[in-house]
Order: sequence, then structure tokens, then C-alpha cells
Amino acid sequence: MPAANVVKLPDNASFDQGASLGVPAITAHRALTVTEGGPQRLAPGAFSGRIVMVAGGAGAVGHAAIQLARWAGATVIATVSGPEKAALATAAGADHVVNYREGDPVAQIRAIAGDGVDQILEVAFAPNVKLDQAVIKNHGTIAIYGDNGGDVAPLDLGVNAALNTRLQFLLLYTVGEDALATATADITAALRDGALPVGPEHGLPLHRFPLAESARAHAAVQNNAIGKVLIDVAAFKSPVRPER
Repeated sequence: MPAANVVKLPDNASFDQGASLGVPAITAHRALTVTEGGPQRLAPGAFSGRIVMVAGGAGAVGHAAIQLARWAGATVIATVSGPEKAALATAAGADHVVNYREGDPVAQIRAIAGDGVDQILEVAFAPNVKLDQAVIKNHGTIAIYGDNGGDVAPLDLGVNAALNTRLQFLLLYTVGEDALATATADITAALRDGALPVGPEHGLPLHRFPLAESARAHAAVQNNAIGKVLIDVAAFKSPVRPER
């Protein structure tokens, strides 16, 4: 591992947090800070007065985005697909949770954000594009970090032109060293403030496996386990080789 990719945890942060936050939290930070005219850094009060919508609020990136946005002072709307995920998004700190499979989600979101939401963090742009276009604010930003549900999305050019919508695609591995360094500094500050707890009571269930059962851990990820899959390396003991 390159030394530049390793970050010292604050004294008050657990190893569970360190293992859970790296890629998801940095992705969330990037998605929160690429908005037109919005804050480029996260800190308490930086997002005061802003409304952020997090698609997939029960996912790992969504969880980190909710916590970081709330730490920065935003009002957070999370969209989810069912009651179990709604409970997790609420536990993470979302101010409002909307089930996009029930009722009229556009009306529900507009009831919270009459002028539209300032920014959307989107993990499934293809299936959610119509909803996003219907609730984004003029000069709002849709930050797209995933292609769940498909990698081709129909865009209404007239709607987006009228709203001056900014579509910001991002991939953590190519954002550049400056963006990574900025995210690392802000996330470390949030950890020091106790703003990024993990565990089921904080909206991010932890699924633990010993190192010897790494294959089962990978299977849990492939089967879309809700939460974070952690491998306890320290508990592993190498098997004794029989003498020949």
C-alpha cells in the first residue's frame, strides 16, 4: 500500500470506522463538493441553508454522505426503496426519508424543498433520472457516482437547459491527488468531531468475518449485504503446518 494512501485515525476513532469509511466516505465527500457555487470544503456550518438529496441512503456511500452533509449543516433528504432501508437512513441522520416506490415521491420531496434541492448524490441515475430532473433546483448539481440499474439514461435537454443543471460524473480512482487530500483532511476532522459513527444503531450494520473466512465475506458483498462487510485480521492465527 503506498504510504500516501494510508491515513492515521484520530484517537477517538475505532478500527471499525477506519475500515468502513475510506472509499465510501471519500466518494461522498467528492460528490458533496463538486457543486456550482457550493462549498468546496466540508466543515460545520459550510452547508447551512442547503438541501441535499441522497439517493440510496442506506448504502455505504449514501450513509457517509448523510453523515457528512449533516455535519456540515445541510438539510438531508434520503430516498430509499423500503422500510428497512428507511430505518437505516433515519438512523444515519437523514432529516427526511422518502420511499421512491410509494405514492408520489416528487410531491413529497417538493413539499420539503419547494424550490427544489440544491444537489443530488446519485447512485442509480438511469432509473432515477426523471425523479432527479423533477426535483433539482435551478443551477443545481446532480453528482453521479454509480450506475446501479443501468448505464444509459435519457436526458430531457429542455428541462435541464432551463434549470442550468450541472451533471457531475465522478470516479474516486481518477479524481486526482488534490481531491483525495482535501477529502482526507475533512473526513478526519469529521471523525474527530464524532460525526461518522458506524454500526446498526447509526444506520450502517457491520458484518464481521475472520480472515480465514474471507471467501464468505466476498460472497456477502456479492450478495448485496446491507451495511459494511469487515474482516477481523488480528483475530486470525496461521494454521500449524504438520511436520514431515
